[in-house]
Order: sequence, then C-alpha cells, then structure tokens
Amino acid sequence: MYHSPTAEADVAEELGVVRPGLLPRYRAELPGARAAVLTRLWRGLAHEPLPWVTGRIRGVHSLALRLADGRTLHGPHADPYATGGYVTAVRLDRERYDDPARLMSDLAVPHAAGFAVELGHSVASLALSRAGADRSKEWPERDWEWEQRVVDGHPFHPNCRSRPGFSVADQLAYGPEHRPVVGLGTVAVPAAECLVSGDWPEELRDPERVLLPVHPWQAAHVLKRSYDPWRPAHPLMSLRTLALPGGPHVKTALSARLTSSVRDISTYSVGASAALSAFATDLAARTDGLLHVTRTLGAATAHSPDLAALLRESPEVYAGPGERVLPVAALPTTGLPDSPAWLAGFARLALTVGLRLLDLGVALEAHGQNLLVVLAADNSPLRLVYRDLADIRISPARLAGHGIAAPPLTGRLITDDVTTLRRKLFGSLVAGALAGTAGSGRALATALAAALPDLPRTPDLAALREGPLPTKALTLMRLSPDTPGDQWTSLPNPLVLEPGASDQ
Repeated sequence: MYHSPTAEADVAEELGVVRPGLLPRYRAELPGARAAVLTRLWRGLAHEPLPWVTGRIRGVHSLALRLADGRTLHGPHADPYATGGYVTAVRLDRERYDDPARLMSDLAVPHAAGFAVELGHSVASLALSRAGADRSKEWPERDWEWEQRVVDGHPFHPNCRSRPGFSVADQLAYGPEHRPVVGLGTVAVPAAECLVSGDWPEELRDPERVLLPVHPWQAAHVLKRSYDPWRPAHPLMSLRTLALPGGPHVKTALSARLTSSVRDISTYSVGASAALSAFATDLAARTDGLLHVTRTLGAATAHSPDLAALLRESPEVYAGPGERVLPVAALPTTGLPDSPAWLAGFARLALTVGLRLLDLGVALEAHGQNLLVVLAADNSPLRLVYRDLADIRISPARLAGHGIAAPPLTGRLITDDVTTLRRKLFGSLVAGALAGTAGSGRALATALAAALPDLPRTPDLAALREGPLPTKALTLMRLSPDTPGDQWTSLPNPLVLEPGASDQ
C-alpha cells in the first residue's frame, strides 16, 4: 500500500541537504498542497466516466459516489470550474481522507497504485513550488517573470506538479517557479542526419553539422551524453521551453512525464513547423488585429523526439508602447479577474477570436499556457497572442468553404470531424483558460452570459450555448495507461443549472 507521506518525507530529506533554509516553509505548505491536489482529484471522480463509479447522488452542498464494490465516497459539491483547494477532506464510508494519494491507494481500483505514487509526488512537488515562490506583489516586467508566477501548474489536473524523475535539486535548478537561470547546451549532429525546417540560425550551424540546443536535464538523464555550453536562459511554465534574454524562446526536447504526457518534439512537428507557422500567421490576419501568432523561426531534429528543438518568437514582440503581454495562466495572480466587468471583457475577446478561427477552420489548443493576452496601459484586454501550434486542428472542408487553401500538411493535425474540432477549442479555451481564470462556475457563467450576446451567431456558438461542455478526462486518462490518446468527458454547461439532486 502506498502512502504519500513517503514522497513528502523524501522531498523534506533532500531539501534539508540542498536547501535547508526552505524546509520550514515547505512543511508549512504541505496541508494546502494536499487540499489543492485533492480538489483536482475530486473533480475527476465527480465528473468523469470512471467505470467503477456506478452512481452519483447530488445534494445541495454534497456529493456521494456509489462504487462498484459497494462502498460510498462522500465529499462536497464538486464545482467542475473551481480552482484552488476547497476540498480539504472526503470520506470513504466512515474513513476520512485528506491525502489524495492515500485515498487513491485505498480505492484499489485498476492502476490506482501507480496513480497514487504520482499524486504523492504532485503534493510534495506542489508544496516545494509554493515554498520557493516569489511572494512579491509587484508586477513583473519580463515575459519569463510572468511565467514564474504560475506556481500551481495545471488548474484542474491532479498531477498539476508531478515531475517524475526530477530530484529536489533538479526542481530547484530547472523549475520556473524557483526562478533559476538554466545553462542551455548544444549537441552537434551531422547535417546529413538532421531534418531542418525554416531558418536555422548561423550560430547553430557549422559547415557540416547542425547544433541542436539541449536541456541539461535531457542531456544527463535521456541522452546520457555531454554537451557544449551555449546560452543562459529562463525556463517558462512548460519547463522545457526557455526564454533567451533579448532573443527568441527555445523549445527543447524534455522527455519527462509532466501531468499526462511525455514531452518531446516529434519529427512530424519539426517537418510541419514552417508551413504551419506561415499558415497560422496568414490566418491570424483575418481576425482584425485581435490575434497574433508567434512565428516559428526554425526547427531541427536528429530524427529523434529526444533530440530536437524549435526556435519561436517571444510574445513580447507583440506588445506596443505602454502595453504588456502575459500568459492567461498568470491572470489570477493579477487580481484583474476579480472584476466581473474585466472578466466578461476578456471572455468576449477570447471567444470572439476562438470562434472566428473555428468557423474558418482552425481549432486552437487555447489553454492558459498557449494563450496570452495583451493588456493596455489601463489593464484592459486588447489582443491575444497564441503560441505553440503543435496540437491545433485544421479542417480543410471549413477552410475551403471560406476560400482559404489548406496548408500542405497531413497527419494528426488535419480533421473535418466537428466533434474533434469543438472539443479541441471548447475543452482548452472555455473549460480550461476561461474557467481557470474565473476560478468558479458562478464567475464563469456570469462572464459567459455577458459575453455571448456580442458574439457572431454560428453553429459552433449554438453548440457552446446549448450543450454540455467537453473537457479532457484527466483522471480517467491516468487510470487508463493502456488506452492511447485523449479521453473526454462532458461537464454541465456553466450557463445551465446543475443537474437534479439524483444522477444515477
């Protein structure tokens, strides 16, 4: 049987060696970290199609889950759009649990043991992240400083801070919330053995070789080889993408499991990057200046997902005088979403852009990490910036209906399936970026209700208004390691009242 205090104790022991001054704060953060991860787990248990949950009984302020083995899990009403750590404990029959890893272990459902280990690491790592976070109230000036303010990771994933394979020393050295400077290196690969797309800079070439930027953790733990020092950089919230001071962002291959997926850079992504970047730039021009897409400057791979890199524009280039650009995931740290009027204006901007592109034929993966907002001097939302095109979806049929030529691409990015397109946008933008910014179902519903009357009437808007809201079934995915790809669930539409008290 797995108990998460083991992970918590392991982190404390290592922290006492590498950064003893941080140990008291780490211990103080553990109860809040357990509640934050338990809140995310409870959301999954309450709303995802888990085969061993046979019934859900909803009260005014409570929820009971009937399990296939006859036990009952009791907890509070589960707002699927709430963030933070409002679930401090649940009961499995008569036993009280405030530790998500111990709960998952004692549920003893298929694959629970492995998931419990991940949850334990998520709690310990989240407490470490919170312990090392900058508590300053001053707004940052640089793009990477905004990224460092996103301490808790994914707002809805139980593995919000799980970083398997990362020691405490690794997290302090590479985690953006700890504000390190990371020394990127390069690995030389014969040019004949490389695929290069776009304009690869001269400083990363020599007559017969291509120099591929490499993350130090990747070199040590995956490539297991030395590298030549290159440039200092600041890690962004994705961990594997780093900002070069005064220069572009570098997306490195970092073959570690972060939240749900192992992060690497496929040969497909490198090969598609130049055509995809040009296509997205042209499409963004159809949004009347409301959207910019950061251009992919160059990409290269040694025909291995473990040794590849992309160079991408910094979003800062799209901020004018007196403006600032920051990732949507950082908005809750500003206090701006506390204003219903501000939140409604932001929702209106985001939905206008997202639905316009969806109608044209492109579904963005517009979660809080990929989507950034440009703020005016008075902090009103002006425009959006989108980065990382690796997981968008493109509909040739929709593009053709608007007289737009599809990019010369095949593979997973291309689909005309309406369900897939809507899931991509609604799941990332509404159930992700907007919900994470709003922080509760009530605040999200108020913002959507204020924004929707100003949006163009399209079939996609009707689906958003009238149907349940799709989102990835994050807990189910971690409990289904043998099922590849995304799995989905439907959340109650925030514009519609919760279902009745009984939902069998």
